[in-house]
Amino acid sequence: MRYLTDRKRAQGLGASGAGTHHHWQMMVSSMLMVPAVPLFIFIVGAGIGGTYEEVVAYFARPCTAIITGLSLTVILNHLKHEAHEAIEDYMHGVAEKVALVAASAFSYTLIAAGLFSLIKIAL
Repeated sequence: MRYLTDRKRAQGLGASGAGTHHHWQMMVSSMLMVPAVPLFIFIVGAGIGGTYEEVVAYFARPCTAIITGLSLTVILNHLKHEAHEAIEDYMHGVAEKVALVAASAFSYTLIAAGLFSLIKIAL
């Protein structure tokens, strides 16, 4: 039994169509998360525990704001891709499409709210 059609063999896409692309996308975001998560935990942990003015002054620093914003974006994009993989594996039809849109909307809403809050504090 052949799993690859002539067209798929010529294009090199295999049975799923975009599996290699998704795999590399997840590998890159995972590698970005290796330094981002510990930095994020360290920075947020160091900012907690002060008064309101101290916390605002701490997150107003450029390095702190940049690392927090990048970490937030990378982590939530990785979450979105992971949710898409799980939804594509276990849901089908209209429910799958609705869940994919909801997962993307939720992720992008969290990114926008987090970056907006961070910009409001930093400026």
